[in-house]
Amino acid sequence: MSPEQLPIPVSLLDLALITEGSNAGDTYHKTVEIARKADELGYQRMWLAEHHNMPYVASTATVVLIGHIAGQTRNIRVGSGGIMLPNHSPLVVAEQFGILATLYPGRIDLGLGRAPGTDQVTAQALNKDFFTAAQEFPKNVALIQQYLSADNASGKVRAFPAEGLDIPIWILGSSMDSAVLAARYGLPYAFASHFAPAQFFRAIAHYRAHFQPSPYLSAPTVMACVNMITADTQEEAESLATSFYRMFLNLVRGTRTPLQPPIPNMDGVWSEYEKSAVQQMTAHSFIGDPETIRKNLGDFYRISKVDEIMITMPVYSHEARLKNLEYCRSLFE
Repeated sequence: MSPEQLPIPVSLLDLALITEGSNAGDTYHKTVEIARKADELGYQRMWLAEHHNMPYVASTATVVLIGHIAGQTRNIRVGSGGIMLPNHSPLVVAEQFGILATLYPGRIDLGLGRAPGTDQVTAQALNKDFFTAAQEFPKNVALIQQYLSADNASGKVRAFPAEGLDIPIWILGSSMDSAVLAARYGLPYAFASHFAPAQFFRAIAHYRAHFQPSPYLSAPTVMACVNMITADTQEEAESLATSFYRMFLNLVRGTRTPLQPPIPNMDGVWSEYEKSAVQQMTAHSFIGDPETIRKNLGDFYRISKVDEIMITMPVYSHEARLKNLEYCRSLFE
């Protein structure tokens, strides 16, 4: 390891974003190419997100996509970033991930989140008791642990072929609630600082201070997800990032479009209020030429002391994403 490398693993979160002029089929093909490249480069894991009722996000049936990616790669761990548990039966989640872990032993992660990954109307369509299920998130996480345990062999309800398999469970979140739960259950904690950075440092501090060792984990483990966009020059990276900024601008405005091609800059595209709102949501983003990224990411690591960094790359150009993968990998052990 060179002195300039971070001594932790690096992983990848893919949202299966549909770009302007593309479609879901093309997106899945590109996602496979990204996964194979990440596998070749030695990324630790690749997670797929769950979203619904978003015409330009193609990761709706997350479990299906995880299986497809795992089948197209050799070594990289593949998992959910995450399964939005209130949308699903804990038994079905255990069964589905049991099949995945049986097909791809030692390579499957189960990341669990409490949010719906969609709007409230769609959440109700996914599960008419969604709001009750969201309140029961801690209980349902424990239920999945029970289904995965070899001790459940005497249970009246059993999850085949999941029972007794080693499927790591991660708690995903962007708030203190998720930190409290991850600490109490002694599970690894993945924080969504790529879109909700406000409580990151407070949440991971609580998690570490209150972590209770468990049969699954002996010491606190924190993974931070961040945005990373790099290019040969600062100017080029900032231009690539305009696609990313416009994606978040759509969230602020409540509009929906596919991921847009880059433009020279955001001047005249957003108001000062919109710019401020987007910058707050994307505070943990690393955008720039290689040296700028290296310095800023190193500063982030020294302050946060995270155990792993997961990157997401909302870049329009597929070629630029592949290049981004190569550069980012060079920053890590």
